[in-house]
Amino acid sequence: MEGAEKSVDIKGAENAVSIHDAITKEIGEESRRATELEHNMSFRQALKLYPKAVGWSAFFSMGVIMTAFDPQLLGSLYATPAFQRDFGYMFEGNYIISAPWQTALGIGNPLGQVVGALAAGYPMEWYGRKWTFAACVVGTGAFIFNQFFAKSIQVLLVGELIGGLILGTYTTIAPTYASEVVPIALRGHLTAYINLCFVMGQLLANGVIAGTSQLDTHWAYSAPFAIQWLWPVIILIGTPFAPESPWWLIRKGRLEDAERSLNRLSSSAVDNKLTLAMMIETDRLELEMETGTTYWDCFKKVNIRRTEISVMVFVIQVLSGIYLVGYAALFFQLAGLDTQKSFYMSVGFLAVGFVGCCMSWIAISHFGRRRIYNLGLAFLTLIMFIIGILDCAPNYENRPGIIWGQCVLLIIWNGVFDLSIGPICYVLICETSATKVRTKTIAIATASQAIIAIVMTVAIPYMINPDQGNWRGKMGFFFGGLSLFSLVWCHFRIPETKGRTYEELDLMFERKIKTRAFKNYKVL
Repeated sequence: MEGAEKSVDIKGAENAVSIHDAITKEIGEESRRATELEHNMSFRQALKLYPKAVGWSAFFSMGVIMTAFDPQLLGSLYATPAFQRDFGYMFEGNYIISAPWQTALGIGNPLGQVVGALAAGYPMEWYGRKWTFAACVVGTGAFIFNQFFAKSIQVLLVGELIGGLILGTYTTIAPTYASEVVPIALRGHLTAYINLCFVMGQLLANGVIAGTSQLDTHWAYSAPFAIQWLWPVIILIGTPFAPESPWWLIRKGRLEDAERSLNRLSSSAVDNKLTLAMMIETDRLELEMETGTTYWDCFKKVNIRRTEISVMVFVIQVLSGIYLVGYAALFFQLAGLDTQKSFYMSVGFLAVGFVGCCMSWIAISHFGRRRIYNLGLAFLTLIMFIIGILDCAPNYENRPGIIWGQCVLLIIWNGVFDLSIGPICYVLICETSATKVRTKTIAIATASQAIIAIVMTVAIPYMINPDQGNWRGKMGFFFGGLSLFSLVWCHFRIPETKGRTYEELDLMFERKIKTRAFKNYKVL
């Protein structure tokens, strides 16, 4: 009897194994079919099949508009007479915000973002992208009260610090969600759209300040603070209807919910059973590769190269000079333009950036990530050096043509940035990170960028303020040198990820494919 029972147990186990193998084989075949369909899908076909995914991705990216609005608003307020009078001190007959307080206020936001970005990784894995986003938006609505009712610069500093904790989460949530809900044909465009949201936030902040800066009352800065309440209202109305990330649902073992989410993100013409199979297969592969799910796993041998790339492409945004954008109005004013013209110039400055972001979508469709990023950074480096050289011209203060030339070059610089390294950064961090640690990798990259931003926030006021370094356009030498160093790193380390599924990228990184071999490598 015992022998018979053992025989039955062995046969049952063999049947279970064979069933498991059959299911695995079927999933593998469906995954290959899904991969082939994604490779053959054009941009227009993807738009037609995934309009809801595009809409929801853009919806989650609205948080980034808030992230960009706040620091840009603060940078522009430094050149607003009413704000200077109420929060600053008299220097040579004019009110200014001292460099130490500019530094403190500027640090508040990025310092908060370091903690906020890293902290976001945990609730995003525990509760999902959707409800983490909703909770953060509620927090943002609350911290705006602090800004609106602040009557001293000390209270405003506390608000910026607390606000930064929450705003830092959006730069982790938005690219994660965008990269997880759209096919390959749309992935580059929707992740690059996050940079457009940054530009829109900056443009809106400067546009609002341009309209209120000449007011002689506290409404010159209180009104711009109050306008920020618009975003939480819109987002909180829409969040309950948003579909959860199917990748997160798969990792939680909720396959039926994942399929329902995929159906909500696509049109009825899409066979989401194939897409689901591809996701399951990628998740299984990463489990075999032991990519892990913790922050420590991002620095393990299997992931360290991917983490390095994600961190550096984000940090290079700061090293190239993007934080000078926040001081655009003040820079133009110090360069010799009056207050009103400075604000108009800064609005035009960001409008060019907006156009650059839109043009980047065309570039993404026709050129690789590596080429766009590296060529863009090369042009940014050249422009910064030219700005610095112009500032060394004899009798600079009495030559308005040179001042205007610098301003125009800074506008061109911003356009090139938003055509190249600005949007492509978000594409690269989403495509190079492993799906299981994507939230953690993006959080580390965001926090790293914020740490470097803190250094710049401390340094820039001392370099640019008239009562300190008064560098003016000579800042071009500083950022040009940092950009040149970054360009060397980019040449050797940024791979080409265009047109690859996450499974293919997993395999290529696991096989340690050389950087310049990524473009033409065939995954077998």
